[in-house]
Amino acid sequence: MSYEWIAIILFGAIFLFILTGYPVAFLLGGLSVIVGYFVVPDFLDFLPLRIMGTIQNYVLLAVPLFVFMGLTLEKSGLAEELLQAMGILFGKMKGGLAISVVVVGTLLAASTGIVGATVIAMGLISLPVMIRKGYSIPLATGIIASSGTLGQIIPPSVVLVLLGSVLNVAVGDLFKAAVIPGMILVFAYIIYIIVFSRIYPDKAPALPDEEIAAYKKDNYKSKLLRSFLYPMILILAVLGVIFTGVASPTEAAAVGALGALVLTFIQKKLSWSLLKSVGEETSHLTSMVFMILLGATTFALVFRGLGGDKMLVEMVENSQLGAYQFLVLVMVVVFIAGFFIDFIEIIFIIVPVVAPVFIKFQMDPLWIGILLALNLQTSFLTPPFGFALFYLKGVAPPEVKTSDIYKGIVPFILIQIVVLALVGFFPRLMGM
Repeated sequence: MSYEWIAIILFGAIFLFILTGYPVAFLLGGLSVIVGYFVVPDFLDFLPLRIMGTIQNYVLLAVPLFVFMGLTLEKSGLAEELLQAMGILFGKMKGGLAISVVVVGTLLAASTGIVGATVIAMGLISLPVMIRKGYSIPLATGIIASSGTLGQIIPPSVVLVLLGSVLNVAVGDLFKAAVIPGMILVFAYIIYIIVFSRIYPDKAPALPDEEIAAYKKDNYKSKLLRSFLYPMILILAVLGVIFTGVASPTEAAAVGALGALVLTFIQKKLSWSLLKSVGEETSHLTSMVFMILLGATTFALVFRGLGGDKMLVEMVENSQLGAYQFLVLVMVVVFIAGFFIDFIEIIFIIVPVVAPVFIKFQMDPLWIGILLALNLQTSFLTPPFGFALFYLKGVAPPEVKTSDIYKGIVPFILIQIVVLALVGFFPRLMGM
């Protein structure tokens, strides 16, 4: 059997074993080391160099810093205050509560970028209120789950940081290019809510006037200003220094982490127990990401050492697939893979394999990165393994069924696919 076919079999075997539930990091690294040791010449000589090269990647330092920033803000109560204020601000409109969830999801995405934290926070705070006010359960769950995933496309996004590393694209450029597609997605969500509430007004009612008046009695304007001001300060601090060229994304992540601590201190929420909790969760999430990254680095070394990337390019050339046909094929594969595996696994397993083909076709890696980020966002929403669905179900009231959540996210997955197609057909929507 040729080396190239061994590479393809290794690729397929990893996908099959992932479905068994075995930890991906050890699966990726373990299978690759076994195959590399017995098949790839000088494998053990090259592996330490590749691993050290990955560990020394300065850009990836942004990952733990952005995670730390997001968790600090989530535990400081910022999300709760923001949701309460926005709910009253849009409360007079039919569907106003749902619109407020989208707005808050957008602000939290731009100031935290942590899907789990955002979905859990909004699920705990908004879902019981929306159900109590007579909202359709599928609509309420769909809004919360989809708004919670906006952090995957709206910068600062961990997904964009990882994609920039894999595609060898400047993370700052990816952040800039993602702003307009992210905002289009937000407005598409809001338009859907407005149309839905007009067609089914009883499923997305406005808040009673008495409730709005009662909330506004207690220094409403200052609470609203404070709720908006804190996330906006952080957004401007993080994205402002990147877009103006003052700091790199990694340095901006450090600014964001410090800014989150300062805001928490201002809110008088900073404590040793909070720092300990945030530190432990940051270490856990970062360790998971980097273990998968090291496993993926080992896989990429073996795959390329066996000539798998060259074979894939030759297969595409021999099949006479055009550049855009191949792009559509990759997008379909990534979308389907999102039903079964995590976005990190897709980034580190599939993207490095197809990247040489995109290079061969001379396609803009920045555009490819944004398309992949939009596509990967759906992986959080697609059953059976959509993480946003798990997070939401974990904090949902007992009357919310899993089937309600699945029904609720369907329109938002379709919206994401439409926005993905728009960016695919009109690359200038990236503003580049």
